[in-house]
Amino acid sequence: MAVNLEGGCRVSEMREGESFTEGSLRIWNRVGRATGAQAISLRILEFAPGLSPAIRNQDCDELLYVVDIRTAGGDGSVNLSIDGQSFVVGPDTGIYIRPGQTFSVDNSGPCSVVFVSSQCPDPNRSPQFVTSPATASHDLRLQHRPPIVRLEDRPAQSTADRWYRVLVDDEIGSTQVTQFVGSIPPGRAPNHFHNYEEVLFILKGKGRMWAGETHTPIAPGSCIYLPKGQVHCVENTGEDELRLLGVFYPAGSPSVSYDV
Repeated sequence: MAVNLEGGCRVSEMREGESFTEGSLRIWNRVGRATGAQAISLRILEFAPGLSPAIRNQDCDELLYVVDIRTAGGDGSVNLSIDGQSFVVGPDTGIYIRPGQTFSVDNSGPCSVVFVSSQCPDPNRSPQFVTSPATASHDLRLQHRPPIVRLEDRPAQSTADRWYRVLVDDEIGSTQVTQFVGSIPPGRAPNHFHNYEEVLFILKGKGRMWAGETHTPIAPGSCIYLPKGQVHCVENTGEDELRLLGVFYPAGSPSVSYDV
């Protein structure tokens, strides 16, 4: 069951509640205007083996992240088609879908593959599926940077005893939204806040989400919404790294925060 913390912070689990199903695709809406967000969303997209329906992005920037599911069997890689161009994508990969583009996933592996999706601004509408194959509206290979970014290819930036790696930002083409992966060592940092809306998805480790004086446990699969200006802290209560995916709107640097 979703937990509401101080100031509008909301924590839920990735497959909590009812899902929407279309063909081989299941969708869980975790964060959006319907749950109190102003402009950002977070959805879980689970692609079963087979070819998924094609999804047309609406008038927003959509950022995808392929969750590492190699422990479930296979290597987790799938074929992603964006406007008729194919890309092989594996775990721990960020993807930028431009407004109006259409994408689909061909999963030839034995297990489902999970993507985390964020749309900004949140269209607050049902997904738009298309039945006809997409054709390339422009050559993705001729862009300054391709829309696919692997975590291992991005440089680590240090902030005190933590690191983060930016995957999708204006360098890739999204001027509205920033996607990053961050690492938090055991312990708790000081409370702080940001001047943007943010969603978090816990990739590994265990900890506690603090919003003001309220808190709740978090673990892999936890989905978190933080309103703009929300005082918060992610505490790592384990003995190893806690790793999270973060997306915030409007775009900026993950290193910019304000202590309380």
